[in-house]
Amino acid sequence: MIAKHAARLLLRTRPTCAARTYATQARECVRIVEVGPRDGLQNESAVIPPAVKVELVNRLTEAGTEIIEAGSFVSPKWVPQMAGTAEVIKHMQRREGLHYPVLVPNLKGLEILLDLLAQQPKGEVPYTDEIAIFTAATDAFCKANTNCTIKESLERLTAVTARAAKEGLRVRGYVSVVIDCPYSGKVDPVIVRDVTKALLEMGCYEVSLGDTVGTGNPTTVGKMLETVIGGSSDISPSVLAGHYHDTFGMGVSNILTSLDYGLRTFDSSVGGLGGCPYSPGATGNVATEDVLYALQGSRFHAPGDLAKIAEVGSWISKQLNRTNASRVGKALEARRERERVEKERERDGGSAESVSAKL
Repeated sequence: MIAKHAARLLLRTRPTCAARTYATQARECVRIVEVGPRDGLQNESAVIPPAVKVELVNRLTEAGTEIIEAGSFVSPKWVPQMAGTAEVIKHMQRREGLHYPVLVPNLKGLEILLDLLAQQPKGEVPYTDEIAIFTAATDAFCKANTNCTIKESLERLTAVTARAAKEGLRVRGYVSVVIDCPYSGKVDPVIVRDVTKALLEMGCYEVSLGDTVGTGNPTTVGKMLETVIGGSSDISPSVLAGHYHDTFGMGVSNILTSLDYGLRTFDSSVGGLGGCPYSPGATGNVATEDVLYALQGSRFHAPGDLAKIAEVGSWISKQLNRTNASRVGKALEARRERERVEKERERDGGSAESVSAKL
């Protein structure tokens, strides 16, 4: 009963989709947590200037994204690409009513964030109003990621959550490797359930279940969710989110399966950015563009302009000198290029014909 009571209480401060005033009002809202600027960039090999990260957040905001994970206060020694998060959240555009959570691994990281917030001029939109904490469903992954066991990790996070709540920050939890672990293989869904319950009871308003390796499919994800929310678990799907990496191309399918189980929040990454430094071979999160396209025409809607977000995906992929991993993004990019060539042909009377034939 403790978990259910806590979940009901914390849902009062849970971010919700903006109110709709048009025909989609009757459709159910799906919340998208855009993790490209954090989870999407943390595994890149090249150094990414803070200015590029700032522009990425700004472009996502302009494209209608309502929740953007802006960075992480982890040690640059372990995750070099997250260096400069303080500079990013200070200089990015922030809009009232939107949310820009940051990942915080421990009390030290939280103290750095709190010191930064204390220095912010009064009257400004806060740099952030939410932190994310993380643990895993196996000791092996926990030890590789945070050099401690699951139990030790939860003990540390209890102190972080309590301090954050005292300072008025919302707390969101992550559970990594809910399907397979790169070090210990198949994961017991019962452990996923127990870790999820522990995060909710310590004060997380929501827990994101991460298929970090990206090996999950509708069957294995369904079995995991049945265990987490089924029987006497006392965990409502309304306080869960899905975080599915797309290593085997199952990200969208796993989201559709999760919708059937009652989940309404999903993490995704523009352009399919991502990977995990502690899960070799894992590709990025399911692409935001692919998720939005999959929901078109359904009884669900999610914030964001698909065409504009696809343009952001193309832009950041070029900035990183990498292939756009979003299938929808690549299709829309090809359409834009075709339309550009056709306009050129109309303008110059056909001299672009040879170029068009190559598309």
